[in-house]
Amino acid sequence: MDWPRPWYSILWAPWRMSYITNVVEKKEGGCFLCESPKMGDDRKALIVYRGRQAFIILNRYPYNTGHLMVAPYRHVSSLEDLTDEELLEMIRLVKASMEALRQAYRPEGFNIGVNIGDVAGAGVPGHVHIHVVPRWKGDANYITVIGGTKVISQALEETYDLLRPKLEEVARRYGLS
Repeated sequence: MDWPRPWYSILWAPWRMSYITNVVEKKEGGCFLCESPKMGDDRKALIVYRGRQAFIILNRYPYNTGHLMVAPYRHVSSLEDLTDEELLEMIRLVKASMEALRQAYRPEGFNIGVNIGDVAGAGVPGHVHIHVVPRWKGDANYITVIGGTKVISQALEETYDLLRPKLEEVARRYGLS
């Protein structure tokens, strides 16, 4: 059977199923973006930088090595609900994230995105956050396309150890700390 070719491209991300089954279906456990800063162990929580209004956390289910999220400490669902101070710091943290990722990995580009609401694809619809995903030519290779498996080339702990000092240094230069 010939499948009709849609006018749009399809991004298959079967490795995200572990996120759906482990996080999204366990919403009764609370918001991980609210709980992570309270853990007391930034390494275990994967928080690579803490600002005054917002923080940077590694995505536990990354699209690529170095996939970061910038989130406010306050639990709000949309950009309109943020104070000007929160929004400004989040954008400054996105900028710092990009610079640190460039130093660490030399990506050829970035995807920066905010999904607001379930229908927009927000995995955590109650807590707004900005994704910062480094990109390289060919980062969706044959194993992703044919095997339905995403290869993440670095353990999260190694990514944490590489990015945390770079983010601290960049944040200092930006006057964020």
